[in-house]
Amino acid sequence: MCEDNKLIKISGVKDFMLSQTLECGQCFHFKKVDEEEYYVSAQNKLLHISQVEDTIIFHNTTAEEVENIWLDYFDLKRDYGAIKSRLLTMDDKLGTAINEMWGVRILNQNFFETLISFIISQNQQIPRIKQIVAALSAACGKELSEGMYAFPGPEDILRIGEEGVRACKAGFRSAYIIDACQKVVDGVINEEELRALSYEDCIAKLKEIKGVGDKVANCVALFSLGKRSAFPVDVWIKRIMESIYFTEETPVNVIQSFATERFGEFGGYAQQYLFYYARETSKKVKK
Repeated sequence: MCEDNKLIKISGVKDFMLSQTLECGQCFHFKKVDEEEYYVSAQNKLLHISQVEDTIIFHNTTAEEVENIWLDYFDLKRDYGAIKSRLLTMDDKLGTAINEMWGVRILNQNFFETLISFIISQNQQIPRIKQIVAALSAACGKELSEGMYAFPGPEDILRIGEEGVRACKAGFRSAYIIDACQKVVDGVINEEELRALSYEDCIAKLKEIKGVGDKVANCVALFSLGKRSAFPVDVWIKRIMESIYFTEETPVNVIQSFATERFGEFGGYAQQYLFYYARETSKKVKK
């Protein structure tokens, strides 16, 4: 890590592409500035970050914040080369997805923001999810800069109530969001408790929230609670898993069980490579 005219630079970074990591569907609160350059609202801060080849450049932060916040947020201390090698040893059918989406890392996101973001994500396209997350943040979050806001806390959302959430175009999900906020404020849903629970018990606890099913619970567990065995199954994962492994229509619970047995503790990594590959391949086909 070096400082250069107030820029913090980390060179020699492997297995990381900023755009792939941000655009792969695991987070929704960012703004693209240019190729491999973004503003990211996370951890109650606004980060301006870019990448040039194997060098990551932090524009508006300090070396202390990079070390204490951003290296962990982008999961930059983990050896993804070893993870990919392990996955390919388990199953060489992952080779194409891993080679195409080689720069994806799993972010370590704020629990509450991830919970609400994936409740919002139900039956939504990513651009729409981003719009609602931005609107909710502007409605009751702290203003940062560049026209962006910090994601609000549960008390902030409860203050604007269900009607305020509906005004952000959250639709039927508004009641689910309010229920989640109330359960967090009341301590029914507690991040420390969830982290301490087994994967299975964590999923069961999250599903106590109104409107939270297996897919949302698995996303929250994977992207904010460190449960790297979680394997969220949505329409993209269902399609690609059926294509690669089943060659026929297959129930979600069967896919989930298969992934748990096949990938074990590496399920979340396999899921991200497969999900992003399936979504990007679909875009190319449509073009």
